[in-house]
Amino acid sequence: MELWFTEKQTPEFGITAKIRETLVTEKTEYQDLALIDTEEFGRMLVLDGMVMTTVKDEFVYHEMAAHPALVTHPDPKQVLVVGGGDGGVIREVIKHPQVEKAVLVEIDGKVIACSKQYLPEIAGQLDHPRVDVQVGDGYMHIIQSKDKYDVIIVDSTEPVGPAAPLFERGFYQGIHEALKEDGIFVAQTDNPWFKADLIQKVNRDVKDIFPIVRVYGANIPTYPSGLWTFTMGSKKYDPLEVEEASVPELDTRYYTPRLHRAAFVLPRFVEDLVK
Repeated sequence: MELWFTEKQTPEFGITAKIRETLVTEKTEYQDLALIDTEEFGRMLVLDGMVMTTVKDEFVYHEMAAHPALVTHPDPKQVLVVGGGDGGVIREVIKHPQVEKAVLVEIDGKVIACSKQYLPEIAGQLDHPRVDVQVGDGYMHIIQSKDKYDVIIVDSTEPVGPAAPLFERGFYQGIHEALKEDGIFVAQTDNPWFKADLIQKVNRDVKDIFPIVRVYGANIPTYPSGLWTFTMGSKKYDPLEVEEASVPELDTRYYTPRLHRAAFVLPRFVEDLVK
């Protein structure tokens, strides 16, 4: 008998993957958590029925969430990751030697524990000496932090459940206050095929707060539509002014010095969303 997992990305559309083995199914304090081993994408972390990451394609999201902002900022010493309990963004952050401390604030400790056990290739740097892992509310951490971070990366789920406040204008205002005077933040902002309204709203809100706002994209096959966007807000530094020669050669599989600026070249229908 074959077993398949299907994520309904809209009420009328979804993706499906053949399951080799179910490793974890648990209802945590915050969400339904599952860890399944799939034939095509390997081990897959699923929260509330949505694919969060897979062993096969995780590097795209995690590299693109971290490196564009960290390369744009000339000296990112203090970095905050909100969410991201799987540890993938943290793994990428500490590839930058300038980073003295990377703080991870994840609301659901079960995600961290499950990732450490079943996704070691993703979560393997959560115990790094430059990493401070905190189980708590990222929204409150932001509100309680003032002029503290050089770079803030919001690695949230889609805007439902505990992640919903992370897409509100007040949260972006809090991020602005938590950043130093030349700080940068980046957040995943879903896909333009099914969530065009969300991208437009986030873009408007961030533009009201930050003088420099840029949207960039990446191809992530297990995320809705495969075309994923990130929104960057910067107080001072423009990612489009980064010279290719100044981008360090990092141990990456997707992000490269040439890709840095290319990622900000959007299809016209996405450009139209963020004008």
